[in-house]
Amino acid sequence: MMDVFKPLRDEKVKDNEGAVRSYWDEIDLLHLSEKEREGCPPYVFYEGPPTANGMPGIHHVIARVLKDAVCRHQIMEGYQVKRKAGWDTHGLPVEIEVEKQLNLNSKQEIEEYGIAAFNEKCRESVFKYESAWREMTRRMAYEIDLDHPYITLDNNYIESVWWILDQFYKKGLIYEGHKILPYCSRCGTGLASHEVAQGYEEIKVNTVYAKFKRKDLDEYFLVWTTTPWTLASNVALTVNPKETYQKVRYEDTVYYVEKNLAPRVLEGEYEVLCEMPGKDLEYIEYEQLMPFVKAPEGSKAFFVTLADYVTTEDGTGIVHTAPAFGEDDYRTGVKYGLPVLQPVDETGKYTTTPWKGMFVMDADIEILKWLYNEGKLFKKEKVAHNYPHCWRCHTPLLYYAKPSWYIRVTDFQKELIANNDSVDWYPPFVGEKRFGNWLTELKDWAISRSRYWGTPLPIWRCGCGHHESVGSRADLAEKAVEDIDESIELHRPYVDEVHLKCPECGKLMERVPDVIDCWFDSGSMPFAQQHYPFENKENFDELFPADFICEGLDQTRGWFYSLLAIATFVMGRSPYKKVLVNDLILDKDGKKMSKTRGNTVDPFELFDQYGADALRWYLLYVSPVWSPTRFDVDGLSEVLSKFFGTFKNVYTFFAMYANTDGVDPRGFDVSYENRAELDRWILSKYHRLIGDVREQWEGYDLNRMVRLVQNFVNEDLSNWYIRRSRRRFWASALDMDKMAVYRTTYEVLEGLCRLIAPIAPYIAEEMYRDLTGAVSVHLATYPEQEAECLDDGLEEKMDLVRDLVTLGRASRESARIKVRQPLSEVLIDGKYRPVMEDLVPLIQEELNVKDVVFEKDLHQYMHFSLKPNFRVAGPELGPKIKVFGKVLNDLDAADIAPRLEAGESVEIDLEGTAYTINEDSVQVSISAKEGFDVAMEGNKFVILDTTLTPELVAEGLAREFVSKVQQLRKTSGFEVMDNIHIRYAGDDETANALDTWREYVMQETLAVTMERKDSVQGQETDLNGHSAQIEVEKAQ
Repeated sequence: MMDVFKPLRDEKVKDNEGAVRSYWDEIDLLHLSEKEREGCPPYVFYEGPPTANGMPGIHHVIARVLKDAVCRHQIMEGYQVKRKAGWDTHGLPVEIEVEKQLNLNSKQEIEEYGIAAFNEKCRESVFKYESAWREMTRRMAYEIDLDHPYITLDNNYIESVWWILDQFYKKGLIYEGHKILPYCSRCGTGLASHEVAQGYEEIKVNTVYAKFKRKDLDEYFLVWTTTPWTLASNVALTVNPKETYQKVRYEDTVYYVEKNLAPRVLEGEYEVLCEMPGKDLEYIEYEQLMPFVKAPEGSKAFFVTLADYVTTEDGTGIVHTAPAFGEDDYRTGVKYGLPVLQPVDETGKYTTTPWKGMFVMDADIEILKWLYNEGKLFKKEKVAHNYPHCWRCHTPLLYYAKPSWYIRVTDFQKELIANNDSVDWYPPFVGEKRFGNWLTELKDWAISRSRYWGTPLPIWRCGCGHHESVGSRADLAEKAVEDIDESIELHRPYVDEVHLKCPECGKLMERVPDVIDCWFDSGSMPFAQQHYPFENKENFDELFPADFICEGLDQTRGWFYSLLAIATFVMGRSPYKKVLVNDLILDKDGKKMSKTRGNTVDPFELFDQYGADALRWYLLYVSPVWSPTRFDVDGLSEVLSKFFGTFKNVYTFFAMYANTDGVDPRGFDVSYENRAELDRWILSKYHRLIGDVREQWEGYDLNRMVRLVQNFVNEDLSNWYIRRSRRRFWASALDMDKMAVYRTTYEVLEGLCRLIAPIAPYIAEEMYRDLTGAVSVHLATYPEQEAECLDDGLEEKMDLVRDLVTLGRASRESARIKVRQPLSEVLIDGKYRPVMEDLVPLIQEELNVKDVVFEKDLHQYMHFSLKPNFRVAGPELGPKIKVFGKVLNDLDAADIAPRLEAGESVEIDLEGTAYTINEDSVQVSISAKEGFDVAMEGNKFVILDTTLTPELVAEGLAREFVSKVQQLRKTSGFEVMDNIHIRYAGDDETANALDTWREYVMQETLAVTMERKDSVQGQETDLNGHSAQIEVEKAQ
């Protein structure tokens, strides 16, 4: 007879999942899912493009799990979801990798090597690890079109980016400005503010309190700075006009310092000579601190200026001002007409001063020595603080006054904020606080980079000062002086060789040599991936905006921002409706993963050992996705065994008996009314689960979702329904009850496969196809809750029984009595009789008791006592705590204790004063009377009669014997329905017990004979303290 249901594959997990993956390739699941939903509403998803010049890691898996799960779910909800992959191929990370390969250390060396050759190497390197990325994507079952991706280096993509830039330019929103810009001396280029936000690192720096001598007086301004290297460029001191400053005498020297900071700075006694508001110090002159860089002749410098940005939180309240190296300093310089002294070149090295040729931050110690020798050092301190570093090469950033091209995003800042407010962020605080607050402080976007491998800035400049912008290849070919066509390669150096004729003066125009911020590339993807507006203009409404995007928290000021800024300008609205943001993956101790710490994990090894399903499930199970995930392999093992092992065991049990009985529940139905109470209960639980899961999908709380499913499978389905239904499967006749248990189990398993398919696609696929014979679970519809199956009363009743059974088992454990040892009775609260009297047989079987007694007064079996909880009540009552103890001792503990355990508060008299007690202020002790054991939780009590009669002891021996025989059946490899012969050797008490319970033992073990022998071949075993040997043999 053919099996009704196939057994699940029992190979290594990598081979099991590999077989499913091969099937998906065979049916082309990705495109089949699109075809099956042709004509259905579209669900638009944008993939954030990774760079393939580095190996993928575990942190790449988490966001891809979320993206894949949401897209699979939406397909099952009836939407058509097109999933286009993308590659981010430009930018400094790529250049830095190639520089290392070629052993190049500067921009000059790159240009000597040749821009064309260098960029070709960059082009090659960006796909160095594409095969690894592709393999990871396949192994983790991330369904996305890798064969037709958008690629930011593609000419069509660049052309769309040029069109967007051209629109910005024509609206007057692109300008060249000389602003203080965060600058990486290693990479030789500036950074945008959203890039700076990604690179803060904690470092220890030498800070100095320097003495600036007032001109013509023996008095000193005390100035604190965390950047001693900028002192050579000092041209002013700045104070807050509204703060109060003191002139003090300290150790025979006169100093100026802010009033509130003076005690911290001076560390000892000092004499206050006078006080003055900061505004009175304006224009007071001082001597130049370091005489190495001369101010231009005729310029005004070295005097006190005023600014509100000077704070009194730290330092001295007097700030050293160098317009060459600070944004606030630069603004102050413009206001007061200060000169810019710039003794540092683009490599971050001094061009003059005694430290010429040194990287400026390496010169701090030498600067301190110089200040000390010159008598200009008041004191020094080493402090740790967060300092901006280049997010690509980790070099400390310098702030330079350099020319750069900007997009005037501040012109449409209000629109950006309004569009962000229209987005549903998960979690909300990222959009409201982290991103929203950042948008309110928005600065113009520094878009140009003085580099080589990137989208060239499409602006041409003439010596007469005129600029032209180019918005397409056709536009370029039309305007070019040279004979070119639209096939021109749009990278450097090829576009650098194209000249335009200046419409103003007729001279040749050259392209501005910069490339653009690679975040502009990736932020243009809604348009550039479709080659908009050159293609797909008519149907663009179907492709924009995205219904959903998902990336890590670090993208808040990266991709999320660049998408919003560009789309707000081009389309006037947000490019995304919903954003799910995941946090970092940390090691099990909460530390950031890094190769240097040796705490990274290889996703490919995890796929091999545990499987993608288990890894996907675990990443969602361990914590909410918007919280840091502490990754622990032990937790992964637990998920594999506790959830997936249990889920598979339920299917295996079901399939085995269905195959043995030749029962196919797909061929019949059993009406709801004709199903047993246990069936109706599990169906109610299952449909409630569907509703709860759907609710979690709405808020993307996939952590709670997988926990709900896992609890249902482990506790409701396996540990209660299947375990309680085993005898129904074992029944010989296929009556209505047996048909009902088969049909119910089938419905729940089939529905669970669809329910978990977006998260655990492999096992869901295999089991669903084995259950249904359908093409794929990923083409099925997502389960809908059937309200008529919900039964609140039945769930409450069964949950109450389970709670009482759990308490009864805890009581057995407390009394050290095995579950297999029968007891005479269990006593439970009489108020439950009307609710659950029909379930008495179930309680009897679960707790292995002969009788269930509904007792109105359980207190007669218990002792109660009340004592003060000194930790809580002690601080409140003080000396009255002793009186409190005496009052508690005189109370009716049997009345008070259950009320406190139920969460009530009770008012008592404490020497004439009313005092309210609760479960926190009182320790309740409950013990059972002799011969009984009590277990309680909240206001639920279970009392076991623990007295063991000889008859009960004998039955316990027989039950223990059955358990040992069943274990031997399993280890001997017998089939479930095999008959056996039993031979045993044991003492008279064991033999008498087995004789008394012979029929029960043989029926439970499918034995045809059971004989007592003097000795047998079996190993010695313990039967409740009695030594015995047991041997089993398969009956022919």
